[in-house]
Amino acid sequence: MTMSDTTTDVAYAPERPARLPWAQLAPDVYKAMIRLDAASRKGLEPKLYELVKIRASQINHCAFCLDMHTKDALAAGESVERIVQLGAWEESAHFYTPKELAAIELTEAVTVLTAGFVPDDVYDRAAAHFEEAELAQLIAAITVINAWNRFGVTCRMAPGHYQPGQHP
Repeated sequence: MTMSDTTTDVAYAPERPARLPWAQLAPDVYKAMIRLDAASRKGLEPKLYELVKIRASQINHCAFCLDMHTKDALAAGESVERIVQLGAWEESAHFYTPKELAAIELTEAVTVLTAGFVPDDVYDRAAAHFEEAELAQLIAAITVINAWNRFGVTCRMAPGHYQPGQHP
């Protein structure tokens, strides 16, 4: 949170510096990620896309991506309540459509891979709500945000500076 967003009489912890400006040092990879990200979002509802990005970023503890995608979700018209409840979506399923729930569940399965694979029942629930092409796009979007999260967490990208519509 920037000081302009808060009261001035509170002493916040200092912002941790980034470890590595990876996008500047690997510009071809960064540009490829931007293109991959743009390709992965095609055909997906903007609010659903942002919910997926937020949920994966919560799981991966990527503060930079959480900052970015919550701001983008709000700019796309998503409600604060649904964003706040996303971390406890199983307990607050009534905030989401069955299609969104299937996407969120698939996001968790692809992101965590605790069993070493995506369970058939999770995949089948997603497949029941998405046409095949849309499901492929959803899987791509989940995969891409996981890659972004790994860059963000590893390089310790600082949250709080992103404005909606900017690239990471």
